[in-house]
Amino acid sequence: VKGTNIQENEYVKMGAYHTIELEPNRQFTLAKKQWDSVVLERIEQACDPAWSADVAAVVMQEGLAHVCLVTPSMTLTRAKVEVNIPRKRKGNCSQHDRALERFYEQVVQAIQRHINFEVVKCVLVASPGFVREQFCDYMFQQAVKTDNKLLLENRSKFLQVHSSSGHKYALKEALCDPAVTSRLSDTKAAGEVKALDDFYKMLQHEPDRAFYGLKHVEKANEAMAIDTLLISDELFRHQDVATRARYVKLVDSVRENMGTVRIFSSLHVSGEQLGQLTGVAAILRFPVAELSDQEDESSSEED
Repeated sequence: VKGTNIQENEYVKMGAYHTIELEPNRQFTLAKKQWDSVVLERIEQACDPAWSADVAAVVMQEGLAHVCLVTPSMTLTRAKVEVNIPRKRKGNCSQHDRALERFYEQVVQAIQRHINFEVVKCVLVASPGFVREQFCDYMFQQAVKTDNKLLLENRSKFLQVHSSSGHKYALKEALCDPAVTSRLSDTKAAGEVKALDDFYKMLQHEPDRAFYGLKHVEKANEAMAIDTLLISDELFRHQDVATRARYVKLVDSVRENMGTVRIFSSLHVSGEQLGQLTGVAAILRFPVAELSDQEDESSSEED
């Protein structure tokens, strides 16, 4: 962090140029005259590991399961499920089967309680043997019986992989599996890539439902027509405070009108593509033809 000193002390004179390094465990105070909703949301997400954990994992064996959230920097165990499973006896497997079912049910409950499917893009189910297959079969059979929309809608996010045990340390092997690494690369941006793809398709097939450029998007928002707003995080770093406030107001307004807001990272390829479209675009709920008509009229008047 660099800048001029505004408070004199024995080390740095008033107005002198100064640099300081921020590092873990060094306390600092960050002051800002006005905190807008976008900045506060980003700080909240940065401070809550659950927001950056777009990969979840269930590492299990018979009678033991760990439900974890995986962030780029750490693995958090959110739930540990332990159930004593009796051995199968000759001619009588009912006790074993009942205990196993009870175990599976507790794991399903832990998944629903601790995994936020709005954030998580992939759920690894890792186990030795056939435990993972049996568990997934049980989970989705129950989801169909109870009409559990949360699990059914996110079924494609579950990925079965091998691990040597149900202990947390076995997760490392699962994460090294080539099938897993290819699936996990870019999980955070997967939603943004899909949104941008949807926008391009809409622009091609129904141009009256796909707008870009601040003025056009603001007009669509006035008509409460925005279903999904695509906006680059670069715009919130604009040098002009009034312009920044305009983008924040747009984001707040779209959310108030029950629209979805996707903030793209300018460091990702999808963010770069959005930047080429002025950095702000929208997929509309219904066609808004007047805008393009007005534009045609104004351009013909100018001619």
